[in-house]
Amino acid sequence: MDKIQLGEFINSIAGALEIKEGNQYLEVTVPPSLLYKLARQLREKEESQFDFLFCITGVDYGADLGVIYHLRSTIYDHSVVLKTRTSDRENPILDSVADIWHAADFHEREVYDLLGIKFKNHPDLRRLFLDNSWGFPLRKDYVDDVNIVTK
Repeated sequence: MDKIQLGEFINSIAGALEIKEGNQYLEVTVPPSLLYKLARQLREKEESQFDFLFCITGVDYGADLGVIYHLRSTIYDHSVVLKTRTSDRENPILDSVADIWHAADFHEREVYDLLGIKFKNHPDLRRLFLDNSWGFPLRKDYVDDVNIVTK
């Protein structure tokens, strides 16, 4: 499947989504309410079989917090990027995909640890690197006069 066919296939299973061809991957912007359903279908459908989640990235867009998922089908040798975001900076919650791809377990914990995005139904959502005294250091509004070393 080329990028155009893949985009058409994704629209056929999820409805009209924002899809654009990036430099390297097809990029699909998904509302948080559809993320889990689309992710499961991309994994399970015979036509796509996205069996490999190779990266999850948390992003602070300023007004919104988001997560970017890079998926690959090792069977069909195609890739896609799913992007989702929430405008709730006080209590950001997105669905976990750890039961779909086990690799998401530690990736989601890292995003939670550094940006504070909680993943609903995650099997073990706790901080990975930092203790609770830190807050969320990858947020643009992060301030910490105790732990940050300055010259």
